[in-house]
Amino acid sequence: MSEILRMAFGSLGVNKLRSFLTMSGITIGVFSVIGVMTAVSALRGSIETGLSFLGSNMFQFAKWPTGIQVDNGNDWHKYASRRIIRLNEAERYIELMRGTADVICLKAFENNNPVQATYGGHKTTPGVTFGGTNEYFLTANQYTMDTGRNFTGADVDLVRPVAIIGQDIVSKLYPAENPLGKIVKANGRTYTVIGTFAKKGSMFGESEDQVIMVPITRFLMDFGAERYTINIATQAPTQLLYNQTLDRGIGAMRIVRGLRPGQEEDFEVYSNDSLIAAFAKIADVISMGAFIISAIALLAAGVGIMNIMLVSVTERTREIGVRKAVGARKIFILAQFLIEAVVLSVTGGLFGILLGTIAGDGLAMWLSVSIVFPWGWAIVGVVVCTVIGVAFGLYPAWKAATLDPIDALRFE
Repeated sequence: MSEILRMAFGSLGVNKLRSFLTMSGITIGVFSVIGVMTAVSALRGSIETGLSFLGSNMFQFAKWPTGIQVDNGNDWHKYASRRIIRLNEAERYIELMRGTADVICLKAFENNNPVQATYGGHKTTPGVTFGGTNEYFLTANQYTMDTGRNFTGADVDLVRPVAIIGQDIVSKLYPAENPLGKIVKANGRTYTVIGTFAKKGSMFGESEDQVIMVPITRFLMDFGAERYTINIATQAPTQLLYNQTLDRGIGAMRIVRGLRPGQEEDFEVYSNDSLIAAFAKIADVISMGAFIISAIALLAAGVGIMNIMLVSVTERTREIGVRKAVGARKIFILAQFLIEAVVLSVTGGLFGILLGTIAGDGLAMWLSVSIVFPWGWAIVGVVVCTVIGVAFGLYPAWKAATLDPIDALRFE
């Protein structure tokens, strides 16, 4: 067997370019599936921190669903035709939920124009997350305070022009001074900084520290309440009361929206679990697509291996005749050519696994999520490549093993 292995590797080394081109087909097929699976696995591994932007036991009502929940392009017209959720509706919802949920966060964001923040001679790049909220923004969005204070009910009731800013804003606008008490200008309006959020990091490559929040009443007064829809995030008192609170919240929203019994809801409700489920559904579709494409590529690569091995058998017909003439058995001839086919396939697969892992983890690093190595898919890849080598190398190997030694010796 050691001699067979040595001869198999030696024969592949004789035609380096041909061996490389044959392996490339396998490499591309394995690369595509391993790359996608690595990226998806990395995203799945960080899904709790990546998609769980709502606090514990939270659910949210909004006019629009998140992007990953939109099923097709026709949904856009359905969502666009909905009425916006107004502040008075949100306030009535709070009244109806009093005693059931004590933490209800109201949020509205500027999504129509890129916002740039300025102070003195400093300015941020356009694209700052800018919006209005109330005192429960920290709980509902998993932020914490670094310096200063949080909003109070009085800030919202008295429509105070105050703001809390993220660490990216602090570093760009106030690199050498304390931002508390200073002025920040955003979207053409000025606000007094009363606090800073603690650093939170990035989600899918986008910084969550480039944020400016003001009291929601001030935000709507400055930019027009009719232009913005309110998102309402509600926290259940405990996990055990989550479903009961959610049912009560949906009922309260139907009341404030004036919906009749049986009428379709004109608002969206989602939670961390629903976002995770929606992402998992998309990830499964992507994985299946990558698997089908890779299967086609591997099938084509397998045909290439069979073709090259048939050419190799023809080129080495006299060698086969000589080996048989000196006593080589069919099983040894069969094993040699079969091992050559398997080595071609598995080597290409290993390169594909390596390149796919690098590409997938590179995407994961770009999206600021944890890198992973897909051991399961890597093992599957090696097994599949071995099967391809055996399946597509068996016929050429059998053809070589069954050659008549006299005819083979006469072959020119």
